[in-house]
Amino acid sequence: MNVHDIIYRPVVTEKSTIAREIGNVVTLAVDPRANKHQIKNAVESLFSVSVTNVRTSRMPRKSRRVGKYLGHKAEWKKAIVTLADGQSIEFFEGV
Repeated sequence: MNVHDIIYRPVVTEKSTIAREIGNVVTLAVDPRANKHQIKNAVESLFSVSVTNVRTSRMPRKSRRVGKYLGHKAEWKKAIVTLADGQSIEFFEGV
């Protein structure tokens, strides 16, 4: 699996933003087939940082309704990556 295929996008929520500011933690949406070692190697190679800890969780699918039609949002995997002291990943530098 390619390192660019493992990491999908950053998860930007109020909780993840506070964790990034206080605890040097980055939350990412990743490929559901990726394990912790692959996620760690991908983050270290793409962003040139050192990772101390990786926690993962599988987010369940949710029901969505559009009018009378019922559907589902896809199941996805979330990775909570702790970076070494003094290192950070800036996703929105120019905003």
